[in-house]
Amino acid sequence: MTSGPVFFYILIFGKYFSHGGGQAVKCSLGYFSCGNITKCLPQYLHCNSVDDCGNQADEENCGDNNGWFLQMEKNFINYSRTAFPYLFESETPKCSVGSVPVKCLCRDLQLDCNESKLRAVPSVSSNVTSMSLQKNLIRKLPPDAFKKYHDLRSLFLQDNKIRSISKHSFRGLYNLIKLHLSNNRITFLKPGVFEDLHKLEWLIIDDNHLSQISPLTFYGLNSLILLDLMNNVLTHLPDRPLCQHMPRLTWLDVEGNHIHNLKNMTFTSCSSLTALIMGENKINDLKENAFAPLQQLDELDLRNNKIEHLSPHVFKDLKELSKLSLSYNPIKKIHANQFDSLVKLKSLSLEGIEISNIQQRMFRPLMNLSHIYFKKFQYCGYAPHVRSCKPNTDGISSLENLLASIIQRVFVWVVSIVTFLGNIFVICMRPYIRSENKPHAMSIVSLCCADCLMGIYLFVIGAFDLKFRGEYNKHAQLWIESFHCQLVGSLAILSTEVSVLLLTFLTVEKYICIVYPFQFLRPRKCRTITMLILIWIIGVIVAFVPLSNKEFFKNYYGNNGVCFPLHSEDTESIGARIYSVTIFLGINLVAFIIVVFSYGSMFYRVHQSAITATEIRNQVKKEMTLAKRFFFIVFTDALCWIPIFVLKFLSLLQVEIPGTITSWVVIFILPINSALNPILYTLTTRPFKETIHQYWNNYRQRSTGSKRSRKRCTPSLMWTEMWPLQEMPPRLMKPALLTDSYELSLISKSTRLNSYS
Repeated sequence: MTSGPVFFYILIFGKYFSHGGGQAVKCSLGYFSCGNITKCLPQYLHCNSVDDCGNQADEENCGDNNGWFLQMEKNFINYSRTAFPYLFESETPKCSVGSVPVKCLCRDLQLDCNESKLRAVPSVSSNVTSMSLQKNLIRKLPPDAFKKYHDLRSLFLQDNKIRSISKHSFRGLYNLIKLHLSNNRITFLKPGVFEDLHKLEWLIIDDNHLSQISPLTFYGLNSLILLDLMNNVLTHLPDRPLCQHMPRLTWLDVEGNHIHNLKNMTFTSCSSLTALIMGENKINDLKENAFAPLQQLDELDLRNNKIEHLSPHVFKDLKELSKLSLSYNPIKKIHANQFDSLVKLKSLSLEGIEISNIQQRMFRPLMNLSHIYFKKFQYCGYAPHVRSCKPNTDGISSLENLLASIIQRVFVWVVSIVTFLGNIFVICMRPYIRSENKPHAMSIVSLCCADCLMGIYLFVIGAFDLKFRGEYNKHAQLWIESFHCQLVGSLAILSTEVSVLLLTFLTVEKYICIVYPFQFLRPRKCRTITMLILIWIIGVIVAFVPLSNKEFFKNYYGNNGVCFPLHSEDTESIGARIYSVTIFLGINLVAFIIVVFSYGSMFYRVHQSAITATEIRNQVKKEMTLAKRFFFIVFTDALCWIPIFVLKFLSLLQVEIPGTITSWVVIFILPINSALNPILYTLTTRPFKETIHQYWNNYRQRSTGSKRSRKRCTPSLMWTEMWPLQEMPPRLMKPALLTDSYELSLISKSTRLNSYS
């Protein structure tokens, strides 16, 4: 009676354990299992050097060893053992090749003459099996140079000065397996030069000056497996079958040449080729059937070329391909079915490519894909089934959050609140100020309005960070292309440029009033209003022009998640780069130079006044006060602008700038002026402090119930901003004391300067 239920439970437990205790747990799209536990992690937590699973499952198999990498590594180790077996032996065998040249070493049947200043191939016993002649002074290889060395298996001739190789230089080397000719000056290889090398497997001719090759050049190389022609000056590959005399060729490396195009006939006979490395060439055209014969190809590297267009079926015959790199090509469009035939693809590199039409359809057929590399981390959302997607962040945003760092998320709110409230406070206080210097007051209010925009910008960025918290990658691409991002970025530039121009205007105004006191007694209201309107018009034009021409500026404000167009990295739009440089290294740099020069000149003038006008008491103390005030004004300007100037200069020099630095500039450094301007230009001024002090005294007296005090000191937030000349002490205005016009000028300059403290 009980056997039925027992059997049922045994069946259930048996089924559970047969599957590894829940190892077959199914995770939703974008999530991947943690090995043998019932836990799923999102894509961005895999391969991030943190054990998020608890059993290291998310950090396993993170290395991209797809393609020919492992096989090459394995062959290289075997090759090293063949070439230098004594390196792997505990005891060093004696020399067995007879007498050897001076400065040469001998191990068993292996000769090492590296850096021996040889000018010709040395003569030793014919039974030598390995000969290393690296870093010598050999200029040419004459006929029959190695004829008697029938047992030679490895020959190393790299880092010499070889220019000429006779057609019969390698005659008789029937057992040679590896030949290295790297880093010489070879410009031409005669047809049939390798005809006796029937067992040659490795032929390395990189870093030479070869300008062309012919299939006949490799006549006789029936066993060749690896051919390295990297870093030569080849402009094209033969129009005839390249592998006609190399039927076993599996690795071909022509990286770093000047190859412009590929013909359909080039790889016709290369059916055994499994790795084709063609990066860093100038290939701009790929014929639709260029790779048709390469049906065994395992790795194809086309990075850093000039490819602009890809035929929809250019990869249709590469059924065995497991690794493909198209990185850093100016590809304008990738077809939705571009990779449909690459069913075994495991690694795909699309770094440096702006994919304007990206969609999940492009990568959905690649079910075996385990590693994918994009230009932007936002693209990872279009390949949610790929376990390892790079990059995970651009330094500003991450797959999870618009602001990647917790410090950024906190400070964006702190800085926005300080900036907004500080400027709003000054704007609200200004109507209560009884000021005879109305133009200056209008300029300060206008400056506060501009700085308020920076606070609004940071507030919006913080708000959208909260909105996208934990799932930013789902919205990243739509966000940077949205109207909201364009508008917010425009407000940030409007705030920055108007603030810069207003600070420059206020500084120049002070400079003229102090240095030339009798030529410009006080600014006129009409002129000030005109300048303010002009500054705001310039700011609006600078901020919104990039939105008027999408083709020229591309996505000018969508370069990053914070929508600020610093453009510290390469961008597809040359117009955007030129415009950004014009703003930050043109307008802002000139403004900064004007501010520094003006304050420096003003301080020098007051210093001169202090020396001459000895009648002014405590002048030294006042001069130090002014010096400190000027220092803080110039210092905050420099702290805000100099890092941006440096970043722009570095970007022009094509120095790679981490996105983390950009985020610090945008969130912490750029708003410095906007947050501190109310403090520097209003809250720390003498009239404001005196008014607050008076208000506090009146408040205390009122609290004591003193009626007389209330009548004598009516509480008010009014203060008078006297124009500098009106604050001149009456004693100095007497004609008897101002007999010298030069002294009058100096005293006036000093008094005007003091008024700004």
